[in-house]
Amino acid sequence: MKIKEDTEAVDESAPSVETLRLMRDRARAEVRSREGVLKRARHAIRYGWLWLLLQAARATWKRILGIMALIFAAVLILSFKPLEEEPTYGLDHDFAIESPEFLSTISGATDTPFVQGNRIEILSNGDQFYPSMLAGIEQAQKSITIEAYIYWAGDIGRRFADALAAKAGSGLEVKILLDAVGSSSISDEIMETLVAGGCQVRWYRPVRWYTIRRFNNRTHRKSLIIDGRIGYTGGAGIADHWKGNAEDPEHWRDTQIRLEGPATATLQAGFARNWLETTGELISGETYYPIYQPAGPLALQSILSSPETGSSTVRIMYYLSIVCARKSIFIANPYFIPDDQAIRILAEAKQRGVDVKIMVAGKHNDNFLAHNNSTRLYGKLLEAGVEIYEYNKTMMHHKYMVCDGVWSTVGTTNFDNRSFALNDENNVCIYEKPLADHWSQIFFGDMANCDLVDLQTWKDRGVRRKVAEFMASFVRDQV
Repeated sequence: MKIKEDTEAVDESAPSVETLRLMRDRARAEVRSREGVLKRARHAIRYGWLWLLLQAARATWKRILGIMALIFAAVLILSFKPLEEEPTYGLDHDFAIESPEFLSTISGATDTPFVQGNRIEILSNGDQFYPSMLAGIEQAQKSITIEAYIYWAGDIGRRFADALAAKAGSGLEVKILLDAVGSSSISDEIMETLVAGGCQVRWYRPVRWYTIRRFNNRTHRKSLIIDGRIGYTGGAGIADHWKGNAEDPEHWRDTQIRLEGPATATLQAGFARNWLETTGELISGETYYPIYQPAGPLALQSILSSPETGSSTVRIMYYLSIVCARKSIFIANPYFIPDDQAIRILAEAKQRGVDVKIMVAGKHNDNFLAHNNSTRLYGKLLEAGVEIYEYNKTMMHHKYMVCDGVWSTVGTTNFDNRSFALNDENNVCIYEKPLADHWSQIFFGDMANCDLVDLQTWKDRGVRRKVAEFMASFVRDQV
């Protein structure tokens, strides 16, 4: 009886689980408040240049011209401000990826259901995905739609143009939507081949003075849809550096997926919305949206993300996956520029025992600003024990994540603010162990061409590198 009374006394004096949770949330709120002050200060530097411009306008000899320049610059600066912010609260979850709540939460939070009756084929490097894509074009019977951030001049660009023009000439509907910035280096020869063959080619958001408020929002999607039934998407555009088998720095490492089944309709919907915005034409009917028959056993989630919605569904999917992971997180992404919340939840994942490995593009990174912003942010992750690998054989352009050996996602999204808050993107997600195992095998196979980043080596990097990183940090939200 005495022992029981002592136990009860100890239980009464101990904080309850709810009290501990409130204490934890209060401490995190204080940290987030401090982070909020720093973020506002950073934004004041990045987007608060109006004061300096005002001084320049006042000092201008022709005052009216100075004011006009000020107004123009203000609109320009505001156009570069992200339309979407990362979530601050609600990233603490007691359920795991392998729990029943995970899929329903992912579906509800992204407003994207899982669709049954699909099959997926993973295609590595240009030697696999370009022949498959060209074969898909050759086999098309009703329609071909393409939404492309990158379609460049070159051999592979001409091969696609010839194939597309041939199908359009035979009477098929061929509609091609090219991003006006990403595909600006397409050649006149390719454009003439496409147009002369009967393809409908349009530019997404061309840069004009009257569209200045929107031209920073690009379509970064890479989708090819055949007859509304078969879709290709992933990291690769149409350009010669994706040819080959990643054998040297001239040939990039990348992956596409071939998707067949009802989930293809989401890729078509993404194209249709941007085609409607660009041309005023609504595409409809069985030519683009057929009556689907099951093509395989898989339930897939095809997520569209756009700054027009005010929130990034792909960011939500990534963050929920990270906070719900209990065993492993493998991220392969060339431009890894995590925001403060992403750094926090990745570090917390490692602290709760999750094996966190991140693979990024190394010395062959094609984006100087992105690379320097990425390396600048390694510190907190390395200190938390997160493993960061730099792929150094060639440019690594994968964009996928695998969690807990059952959940995987692949698509066009970079792990950075531009993809999360400024670009139109798409990702395909699946809860399926065999596919997760396949992605994990790709990840560990690529580690043979990586160098593990060492914390002390990172701390000892030279002054020139640190200065470059500091300067790059001012455009962190734009790369």
